[in-house]
Amino acid sequence: MTGGPANGAMMSERSHLATSLADWPPLRLGFRPFYLLAAACAVALMPLWLLVFTGRTQPASALPPVLWHGHEMLFGMFAAVIVGFLFTAGKTWTGLQTPRGLPLAMLAALWLAARVAAVTGPYPLFALLDLAFLPIASVTFARLLIRSRNYRNLGVAAILGLLALANLCFHLGLGAVPALSPRGALHAGLALLVLLETVIAGRVIPLFTRNAVPGLDTAVPPWRERLVMAATAMGLTLWLAGAPPLFATPVLAAAAVLHAWRLASWRPWATRGRPILWILHLAYAWLPVGLGLLAIALGRGQSDSPPLHALAVGASAGLMLAMMTRSARGHTGRTLQASRVDAWSYRLILLAAALRVVVPMLPAAWFLPGMAMAALAFAAAFLLFALSYGPWLLTPRLDGRDG
Repeated sequence: MTGGPANGAMMSERSHLATSLADWPPLRLGFRPFYLLAAACAVALMPLWLLVFTGRTQPASALPPVLWHGHEMLFGMFAAVIVGFLFTAGKTWTGLQTPRGLPLAMLAALWLAARVAAVTGPYPLFALLDLAFLPIASVTFARLLIRSRNYRNLGVAAILGLLALANLCFHLGLGAVPALSPRGALHAGLALLVLLETVIAGRVIPLFTRNAVPGLDTAVPPWRERLVMAATAMGLTLWLAGAPPLFATPVLAAAAVLHAWRLASWRPWATRGRPILWILHLAYAWLPVGLGLLAIALGRGQSDSPPLHALAVGASAGLMLAMMTRSARGHTGRTLQASRVDAWSYRLILLAAALRVVVPMLPAAWFLPGMAMAALAFAAAFLLFALSYGPWLLTPRLDGRDG
């Protein structure tokens, strides 16, 4: 009996805190904390990567520099954007409330703690924190879909779960299971991102284009969508499995052609003068470019760095920045029209992609300056996002609605 009132008071305080956090604008919907954290991550990581790459510093977690860089981009920054997007879109897809308030704050804090530990902490602490984030996010998202019987999007949840598995393989390959390749796990993570982008882009780009350009026909034949997805998945699987170029190269080349055909059918030329649309088309164009370059690299036994960065910087980062600006505008009550700052951020990310793909092919004297320019252009693109959208992400919607 003693302590009953005290326990009741504590429960009341916790309930009040949870309600207050749920109403706090930065924690109302998943895109708010995760888009801002991802942008800050990009701004911080690129200059730090230049210092690590040139031997001026070393992460305390003692990961090899290239592996640390690839991991923090794929399973750090990109994962934050994906979770922020899915926790936002999931509310629309299912009609159910996605994590907000205290649960969202705890998940964002877990992601941030892992990023800090990757640079400053001992490796075991970094691995523990890092390995927890994606499984929690994927299970949370999958449960939401199952509760709403939104089985159509379970494939998206599966890709998120496979990203968690790829991250586990990365960490196991660093020591516990030498047979697993951390580099291979990074490649698998990138391949999963490409598949996710293939799915989401196929849904939204023709829709957004058709809505903005009256009378435009961007009909999407279901058989072609299935063919694009199958060729992409098969080509990437053959590449990850180390299949002989005789088998992997033609499939990847076919996937590149199919993606180019798909893009052309969306009438990209109709988006001239509409930056919020042309960035989606130009970023997507890096998918056929990257897959085509990967086919060429495999066929000729060349470095896979240009095609990987075409897919990672051009397609992945480009599409993510495009969707971050568009969804942040829509979910804060702004018009779906890119500002001049947005247009410059789009140009910078496309410049970063072009430089990162082309520079390794140029004379050695161009390599370090080109790498620095690419890294700074990447960081600047997301810095513009953070400066422009940060105040919106931290304050209520203009129209007073929740979200």
